[in-house]
Amino acid sequence: MVILSINILNLQRVTLSRLLIIRIVRAMMFDIWKQFKQILFTAAGMLVIAPTLAQVKKAPPATPVHHPSSTQLKEFFVLAAQANVTFVYPKGFREIPAPDDEDFSYDYALELPGKNFEMWFQVKSEKEDWFNYIRTQNSRTSQMANPDSVYNTLGKALATAFTGDQQYFQTVIPPDVLARYNADAGKSYLLTLLDLDQTKHYKYALLITLQKYHTGTIVAVCFTNEKGPEFFKNIKKASNCLKFKP
Repeated sequence: MVILSINILNLQRVTLSRLLIIRIVRAMMFDIWKQFKQILFTAAGMLVIAPTLAQVKKAPPATPVHHPSSTQLKEFFVLAAQANVTFVYPKGFREIPAPDDEDFSYDYALELPGKNFEMWFQVKSEKEDWFNYIRTQNSRTSQMANPDSVYNTLGKALATAFTGDQQYFQTVIPPDVLARYNADAGKSYLLTLLDLDQTKHYKYALLITLQKYHTGTIVAVCFTNEKGPEFFKNIKKASNCLKFKP
């Protein structure tokens, strides 16, 4: 009887162990099935989403409006090419006559209709100046300033022309921003403007100068009557229209 009781007890233990193992296996299989279903749903979702993403990636970029009939724009493209600069006409802007007098001479100008916002552009090739600078390095009678510093001297001169003796805020453009424009150096100037007819009595401006060494300079002036967030939103709309070629 003792032996029989022991055998029954052992059998019960084995049965319980088997039941426990079965439950553990079932729980593991259930988790595996849940994970498998999740993978299936994810894969199915990707099959639906992927073609849409592919269509978005393959969609051709919007064709910029270049206004090929504009003589001013054609001449600006020539100057930009000489300075290794690319220009894409920003959406929503309208061409206006660029100022060209003894005080302010610019190559191209745009406005945002109804926004009291406009931009003036100036581009200049540095290649000839750099060639002459190298040639005069060994000369004792003829010396030239380094053309790679034009962005700095030009920025100061333009800021003074716009503000007179008023103080202005200037910053060095950081390397990560310069990289977006393939530039090597640059500065920005936040200006309170003189009340002038030439600037249409705008109150404020952001002046930006960019330099690509041995290549050229870019000048952009953004005008406004309000220095609030809307001003910088308008600047952003045209922030990629001008840049140096890589």
